[in-house]
Amino acid sequence: MAWRLKLVPEKTNINFFRWQWLTFGGSMVMIVAALLATAFMGLNFGIDFQGGTTLRTESTTPVDVGAYRQALTALDVGDVSITEVFDPSFRANQHVAQIRIGAQDGYEAVTPETLDRVKVALVAVDAALKVVSVESVGPKVSSELIWTSVMAVLATSVGVLIYIWLRFEWQFALGGVLALVHDVIITVGLFAVFQWKFDLTIVAALLTILGYSINDTVVVFDRLRENLVKFKTMPLREVMNLSVNETLSRTVMTSGTTLMALGAMLIWGGDVIRGFSLAIFLGVIVGTYSSVYVAKNVVLFIGLDRSDKPKGGKGTPSEYANIEA
Repeated sequence: MAWRLKLVPEKTNINFFRWQWLTFGGSMVMIVAALLATAFMGLNFGIDFQGGTTLRTESTTPVDVGAYRQALTALDVGDVSITEVFDPSFRANQHVAQIRIGAQDGYEAVTPETLDRVKVALVAVDAALKVVSVESVGPKVSSELIWTSVMAVLATSVGVLIYIWLRFEWQFALGGVLALVHDVIITVGLFAVFQWKFDLTIVAALLTILGYSINDTVVVFDRLRENLVKFKTMPLREVMNLSVNETLSRTVMTSGTTLMALGAMLIWGGDVIRGFSLAIFLGVIVGTYSSVYVAKNVVLFIGLDRSDKPKGGKGTPSEYANIEA
């Protein structure tokens, strides 16, 4: 007999509603906390949204962030952020830094004259230093990008709402979309709390999270719909428990393998995609949680009219007869 790895037993009998006021209620608390963190702490917008200029430097000598900052402070160029970039793929003598200079008053971005002064000041600190790339975004474009990003997330959510409404019922659509809102808000809240850089790649990650999360939720809903027809006399809560237990192995395996790939990208993928990988990594965890504990709970609270369901099997499986209500 061939040996197979099983992260979850073939048949489980977990009562996912046993601690519903802790799991579902905890999600509501996290949503409020994420909204408050975003409102009061704000997001650490990257150059895509805030406007300014980012320089990427490279040198054969180690980066001295303090010396760089001291040299640029003397230039009085405004807001300056300096970070050393680490990447496993770098050579032993390859030292990279990222220097962000905020857009100055009256200018769309840092002026060429200011850039020249910055380069001269940095070379004075390290003669081996080279500026390998310069990226500028104006504040007007940045504000438009913020609005476009919000509209993209909203449009995706509305599209998902319509699709699930047509595919299932409106209660499922509402539960699925609220689960998506849950995933996006908590992920954004984590970026606000830890002040991780938030740029266009994170928006792309959020849209990816929406697609991943709704796919997982639809799998649970599809099994729920089948079981509602098959077990017409079983209470709705028990049918939901049965459905989640039947799809649990698929959920764990899919999420687990996805997190393995994202973990590898997060560690060895380099700084260019690190924020993107981190956002999706967090989103997969939160999305898996919402598929199990949030989406179906919303449907249960709203309720379903089962009177017009096609006739199906009767009775309840013996292994689920004692599920704790």
